[in-house]
Amino acid sequence: MQKHTRAALALLSGAAAAALVLTGCTPSESDGGGSVESITDEQREAALSTPTELTFWTWVPDIEDEVALFEAAYPDIEVKVENVGQGLEHYQKLRSALEAGQGAPEVAQIEYQYIPSFVLSDALLDIGPYGADDIESDYVGWAWNQVSPGDEVWAVPQDVGPMGNLYREDLLSEAGIDEAPATWDEFAEAAADVKEETGAYISNLGATQAGQMIGFFWQAGVKPFAYDGVETVSIDVNSDGAKEVADYWTALIQDDLVSTDVDFNDQWYQGLANGKYAGWLTAAWGPVFLQGTAEGTSGLWRAAPLPQWSEGENVAGNWGGSSDAVLATSENPIAAYELAKFINHDPESAMLFATQQFLYPPQLSVLEDPAFTDFESEFYGGQQVNALFADISETVDTDFQWLPFMDFVYSSYEETVGTVIADAGDISAALDAWQEQLVDYAESQGFTVE
Repeated sequence: MQKHTRAALALLSGAAAAALVLTGCTPSESDGGGSVESITDEQREAALSTPTELTFWTWVPDIEDEVALFEAAYPDIEVKVENVGQGLEHYQKLRSALEAGQGAPEVAQIEYQYIPSFVLSDALLDIGPYGADDIESDYVGWAWNQVSPGDEVWAVPQDVGPMGNLYREDLLSEAGIDEAPATWDEFAEAAADVKEETGAYISNLGATQAGQMIGFFWQAGVKPFAYDGVETVSIDVNSDGAKEVADYWTALIQDDLVSTDVDFNDQWYQGLANGKYAGWLTAAWGPVFLQGTAEGTSGLWRAAPLPQWSEGENVAGNWGGSSDAVLATSENPIAAYELAKFINHDPESAMLFATQQFLYPPQLSVLEDPAFTDFESEFYGGQQVNALFADISETVDTDFQWLPFMDFVYSSYEETVGTVIADAGDISAALDAWQEQLVDYAESQGFTVE
């Protein structure tokens, strides 16, 4: 994922989200539109040796390099790579093409949280029978569950965002703190010491950043969303567990120990570079992103796991990540699946994603490769940050689901929770408002809410 979609998770308007739920996307009459038996080796060989052009919509920069490896392996297949936009623009164009019944690609990049919305409209091909069932064990389990929450497999994992703590060792040291806080209680104590001794905030909680807060819920074992893949959803954003997380952050914000600046803008970038923030609770894509944002602080940063709610625990959440899905309208589903699989499964291609585009990998072939894990980062004082996040990735809860209208979920978060965070109000009370909006919306769209 690029930084814009990781951070902003650009949202559709409420009207667009409503259109998504109410308007189905009908598969074509091609062999991509219905269920199939397992593809045979003969069918696969025939499809890959037949001159074919595939269209691939993705926003990953320089992904033509990975595609070139695929084309070299299968010279009869030509891939047309198109970047039609990121976030809102990408998904709007994809849905419009599907509704129109023409112009949709064979393969499209889709963030994990948006997969259910495309499943709802029958837009994705179940790639299990095409061979995806055979590669499950090659990915971290929780990432695979994001593309295959049930019997079907809707996409191939491309990148993930297990969460950790990037912190300024020099500022914590100035406050008398020798190592990263291991628990959230220690983090709160450290926040007070850092503010008193250095004037810096120990971290920033982006006022409108739903992805970060949901990542904290994930780590705390909160299950705010569930979807049965048909018409029943579960919405529990104001559970006791969610409110415990909310109360924790409310206290830090109201004591002026954590800032609430909107993130991923010039002011926030400057804060990372000039020491306004002594840390950043972020995802595995954050270390490389930070290097480009705060070059002048090289050598001062370190990485650690997230603080834990109970001493001795070792649990993380996830923030971000995407996959490559085959559209049900594809007239060349076998070749399309092989493209989605190859670029995200072939060891050379997967390593290229990790080392050239700096997407954090879900592939075990990369996570277990010393060429990746043993890299010592000068920016982080020689620390093996890739290895740290590889360990963190193994601690993410596998049981986490999304709603089929996450566009509305994010926009509603900004209206309810985001405004309260910005005003240093009671986040727990804001969760009640968020819950009410989400339930009302789900019921208005014909969903059964459990």
